[in-house]
Parts: sequence; C-alpha cells; structure tokens
Amino acid sequence: MRQGEENHVIYCGIDWAEKTHDVALVDDTGQLLAKRHITDDAAGYKLLLDLLAEYGDTEENPIPVAIETSRGLLVAVLRTGKRKVFAINPMAAARYRDRHAVSRKKSDPGDALVLANILRTDMHAHRALPADSDLARAIAVLARAQQDAVWNRQQMANQLRSLLREYYPSALAAFEAWKNGLCRPEAREILKTAPTPARAARLTRAQIAAALKRAGRQRGIEAEAERLREVFRADWAHQPALVEDALGRQMLALLGQLTAACTAADDLAQAVEEAFPQHPDAEIILSFPGLGTQLGARVLAEIGDDRTRFADARGLKAYAGASPVTRASGKKSSITRRWVKNDRLNHAGYLWAFAALTASPGAKAHYKRRRDEHSDWHAAAQRNLFNRMIGQLYHCLKTRRMFDEQTAFPTPLVAVAA
Repeated sequence: MRQGEENHVIYCGIDWAEKTHDVALVDDTGQLLAKRHITDDAAGYKLLLDLLAEYGDTEENPIPVAIETSRGLLVAVLRTGKRKVFAINPMAAARYRDRHAVSRKKSDPGDALVLANILRTDMHAHRALPADSDLARAIAVLARAQQDAVWNRQQMANQLRSLLREYYPSALAAFEAWKNGLCRPEAREILKTAPTPARAARLTRAQIAAALKRAGRQRGIEAEAERLREVFRADWAHQPALVEDALGRQMLALLGQLTAACTAADDLAQAVEEAFPQHPDAEIILSFPGLGTQLGARVLAEIGDDRTRFADARGLKAYAGASPVTRASGKKSSITRRWVKNDRLNHAGYLWAFAALTASPGAKAHYKRRRDEHSDWHAAAQRNLFNRMIGQLYHCLKTRRMFDEQTAFPTPLVAVAA
C-alpha cells in the first residue's frame, strides 16, 4: 500500500471486454487512485494482480472487485483466495452511470470507475459471488450444459416434426405411440433408412426389423415391424416426387442435427450421473420426493453449497421465484408471482413439484388443498408446493437432515387427500 493510503479502503472496478479490460481503483472518499488498460491474457492478469498488490491487496485483506460478468478466466483468477467479486448487472450499472452524468456519455474507463464507485457507496446492497466448492461449480457446469442440451434437442425435434408434417405424416403416425417420439434411436434410424414416404412404403418387414435392431431394440421387433409396415403402406397424401425428394434431403440434414443433440444430451447426462453423487449434499437432495440425479444436480447447480449465500429460507424462495411478491402503492395492494428470479432453478422447481405429486402423498395433499380451499390454478398450486419444498430443502441442508414425510407434511394434512 502506498504511503498516505493506510487508512483508506480501496475498491476496484473492471469493465471487461473480449480482448482488453479497463481497471479503476478508488478509495473510500471517491478519489481515483489508478486506472489501467490490460489485455485478456496471462500477462494482463499479472498486471492486474500487481496493481492490486501495489495498493494494499493481501491474502487476508483482499480488495473487493466489481465486474459485469460472473464467468470467464478473469473472474476465475480474481476469485482465488478470499477476495469478494461482485457481478453487477449491466442494467444496474447503466443506472448508476446516470447518477454521475446526464449527458449519457459512455466510455470503458468511465464504466470501470462507475463499477468501483458502486462498491464504494452500495456494496451492502449487492451480493458477492458465492464461495462454492470446486466440485459444486463443476456439477453446475455439467448440469446447466445438460439442461441446455435437452432444450436444444427438443427444439431440433420440433423443427423436424414441423417438416415431417409437410410431406411425411405417416412417420409421425408411426412414431406417435413411442415415448420421446422422434428423439428415440429407432425413429431416427428408420427416417435415415427411408427419408421419404415413398421409400417407406416400399420397406419390407425384414428391412424395418433390421433398422430396429441397429437402433438397439431387443424386444417385440417382429410385431413392431409389422405395425410400422402397415402404417407406412396406408393411404397418405403425397407431395410431387421431385418436391418430396428435396424435402427428404432437408429432413436428413435436420436429422443429423437432432442425432448430434441427442448424443450430446446423453453424454452430459452420463457425466452428471458420475459427478453429482460425489457431492456431500447429494444424499440429502436425493432424499426429497420428485428429485432424481439429473433434477437434483440442477437444483444444486443453482443454489450451490455456500450456506452463507442465503440469510434464510425466504431469500432462497425469492431467488427461486417460488414466493409471491407484494406490490403496494397508496390504497392499492396486490400479490403477484415473482418475475425476477433464477429461471433455471424455477424451471427445475416446476418439474420437481410436478414429480412430487406422485412420489409424495403429503405433496399431493398440499396441492389438492391449494386447489380446493384456495381456488388456485394448477400453476399457482404447483408453485406454492415448490415454495414449501424448497424451504424444507434449505432447512435440511442447513441441519444436515434427510427429508421426512411426516415432518414435512403432518398427518392431518395428508388426510385431506383421502
């Protein structure tokens, strides 16, 4: 620390970009102490750490840093040790910028200064990145990637279904009885073998059976081959031959993308299956009805394992979007659903509550009571159930206890369902 600055607290703001970053340091009086323009490489990171050390950054008393992202190598370097890193929402940073200039001027060094001043004036109003373990962060990477892969797979399946409706309705009818439909390997193998309805109608039982075997099917092959042959040979409307062949080529291109999406989703799901059980919280999370390995990993990925992240269960419920929000102005007051939330955790909560209805008698009774006594719509009752169960999860993780049906849903409540 430089002479004369021993009694001042230092704050750092970083305006990040793809190739270069702007850094600003201010003290608790708002005076600009230093500014630097660094590159996004090891040399730039070293220059940043040297600059922080020059102004008093130590392992025991690190300088807090504000930046507009929560990921990347720069953030990983800054998070080493006990340093607090604050990921400031860019929209919030823009509002702070208006406090200092009404001309709406903008510059990267100026944004770095704004970020540093956010910590100087309102650090108590912002939350530092949680101190999750490396294993929890690794599970978060895999669970979010698997969730994205599932969404991408469904998007590709929807595009393929839309195309098949234009020229190949017999395929949709043939695969309708199968769970996951077009995403099944049997469906993809048959479409690859017969990309047009004309070619599908010429398939023999042996060719269809061979395609099912190549896809990995082991039971009921002959009966299924006969059923598919009858569907393909039924009377269907057709596009002109040239148009049908062209649509078949387009379908094969989409089919290749769907196959890649299915492979990615399966590979990432396997990675989650291997990593999630290694976490100490996995046993508690899996004890809750409706939570399996994939969904439990998604919940852990969003709430982390830093128990100081949420002051109480109410904070976690608000973060998940499970608890309602009250809007009051003058004599008017209304209670509505929460729109600002963690969308990934909220989506996982929707699936969790839905699965819990069949896995837990108490959860089903709670849902029924919300529908009957409070006249909730399905989504509202399910959201209320998620609100209750995520609060219970917070308590169990805090006290290191397993889920208990009788404690979570007392017997009188369960009796309502009967």
